[in-house]
Amino acid sequence: MAYSLEEFCDDAREILRVEDNHAGRDRVRQKLEELLEDEAFRRAHVSADSEPGLKQIFEDDDTGFCVLAYNMEAPRTSPPHDHGGSWAVYGQVEGYTDMTIWAAPEGSDNIEPVREFRLKGGQAGLFDVREIHSINYTEGAKFVRVTGMDMAQETRRVFDPETGAVREIEHVGTGSA
Repeated sequence: MAYSLEEFCDDAREILRVEDNHAGRDRVRQKLEELLEDEAFRRAHVSADSEPGLKQIFEDDDTGFCVLAYNMEAPRTSPPHDHGGSWAVYGQVEGYTDMTIWAAPEGSDNIEPVREFRLKGGQAGLFDVREIHSINYTEGAKFVRVTGMDMAQETRRVFDPETGAVREIEHVGTGSA
């Protein structure tokens, strides 16, 4: 049975109204995996016919969560970063994305990778509020990202694992993964 973007957004809104915490966000992640199975959704937003780049396809007026479709031509590796006061769920459609979760060992300013995993088509991964992560996606990758808010206005941190430097960035728009 098809599961539309509209149904996903309705379900995510209801989940987040009741449970805007890690457990609720994980339920949103599970619902995103269900949406990724819908052929009509993929054809409309993350297909070979989709415009390259990214596009915000939904913003919820009530809870503020956003849904973005990424149709990436070139591969990219992001530096370790967080999403400030927001969370993010990434759902892979085509290609794959290698995900790394980072943390600072006790008493250290430098971050180190603590978990690595690969998202393949149909899989989704959750990064919670202020969770440091980096992504590395392939040429032609297609994925969907759901964030807890419009990231265009959210300050976030970017980390240099070699030097321990941390810088804050603001207003980078929806384009930064």
